[in-house]
Amino acid sequence: MDLGIAGTVALVTGASRGLGYAAAAALAHEGCRIAICGRDEARITAAAATLGACAVVADMSTRDGPTTAVEATVAAFGPIDILVANAGGPTPGGFLDVSDEDWEQAVQQNLMGTMRLIRAAVPSMRDRGWGRIITITSRTVREAIDGLVLSNATRAGVAGAVRTLAREVARDGVTVNNVMPGSFATERLVELYGSQEAVAARGTSSPMGRVGDPDEIGAVIAFLASRQASYVTGASILVDGGESHVIA
Repeated sequence: MDLGIAGTVALVTGASRGLGYAAAAALAHEGCRIAICGRDEARITAAAATLGACAVVADMSTRDGPTTAVEATVAAFGPIDILVANAGGPTPGGFLDVSDEDWEQAVQQNLMGTMRLIRAAVPSMRDRGWGRIITITSRTVREAIDGLVLSNATRAGVAGAVRTLAREVARDGVTVNNVMPGSFATERLVELYGSQEAVAARGTSSPMGRVGDPDEIGAVIAFLASRQASYVTGASILVDGGESHVIA
């Protein structure tokens, strides 16, 4: 299927590895002109070289980082048509385990970074009458996971903001959607569970008997960015192999 987005400009943050990289790869496959953003210069430059993308070094948890990423993308390719906002998971811990500093970092990285990024990209989309905004959060938005209180809270905040913004820009041809991944074979999951073997074992408890492949998230995001998805907005879409116990 031709998704109709060849030649459009896409910015994907948190894209040096994992789900952000998979999203960028899927959009690149569709012929988008891609800018990818990350904090680690060596890692984001290497990823960009592999994808044929423009590398942008910026920290989404800082006040100026999101604007820097948007401005660098516009300078390289022109106005942004597709924005994929991805942020690394915050520090694990239970409610009584995390400090004020942990909360501040999580809010800046996972909530405010995403809000600032969208705020910088939306006006041009509205002016041109077309745009796609996709946030990557977690299934913790629908079903809290023990030991991940910062993710449970901040990612739910992103989902709420997405639903609000979607209504505000719907008549401007801009769609705003949220993707909620479950367990995927990424470095983040290895960090949480301690080893590749533990990740594989985690997958056996899911209805599909495995963890997801990041490319499976990339395919969902590419569809949400497509011309065909023009009537899908304000949605939070679970991509978790049936892992959640909540009805979507």
